[in-house]
Amino acid sequence: MGRLGRRVPLIGGKSAGRIPVIATLLVTAAAALMVGLGIWQLRRAEWKGAMIARYSAAQTLSPVAWPRNAAEREDALYRPSSVNCAAVLALRETAGRSAAGQSGWSHVARCRLADGGEAEVALGWSAAPSPPTWPGGTVTGVVAPAGESVRLVAAPAQAGLQPLARPDPRDLPNNHLAYAGQWFFFAVTALIIYGLALRSRWAGRPGLPPR
Repeated sequence: MGRLGRRVPLIGGKSAGRIPVIATLLVTAAAALMVGLGIWQLRRAEWKGAMIARYSAAQTLSPVAWPRNAAEREDALYRPSSVNCAAVLALRETAGRSAAGQSGWSHVARCRLADGGEAEVALGWSAAPSPPTWPGGTVTGVVAPAGESVRLVAAPAQAGLQPLARPDPRDLPNNHLAYAGQWFFFAVTALIIYGLALRSRWAGRPGLPPR
């Protein structure tokens, strides 16, 4: 004859009140990884802010020779410079903004330089994509980022075009702080959901009925 009373509810052979070790370790490790990614993004935000401040200060520096390699390009960004376009190899149009803030077209020339090598020169802005006529020559302007390389944004504009907006380092995106907040939010959310799941599991498993 069975004994009266209630058995201790079991989960996986253990009492229901115990925390599952493996699941807890996995959730904790995931949350720790998210926190680590958030801290990394905070450091990236500091790095990007310092870089933008350095580029902003470069705008007030003296003109620099046209950069020839990656190290020189980094030091030359947002500084005044000049090139001597001995021959125009190609002309193309890309979306651009004028110094007055109008949307339209930036006309970019690929040049062979008089002292060797090549360079891109953003000649100026127009409302229509029609390519201008430009024979080349000496151009002054500001060194601006262009993908993995740089180009000279002409100042003054060339070929009868209107001036382009001056390259501004403050236009560089610095959204690392927002990314950090997202990772911290994900970590807290994962822990809360796991805690609620444990609570629901324990509350939803009553003792077995007596025999």
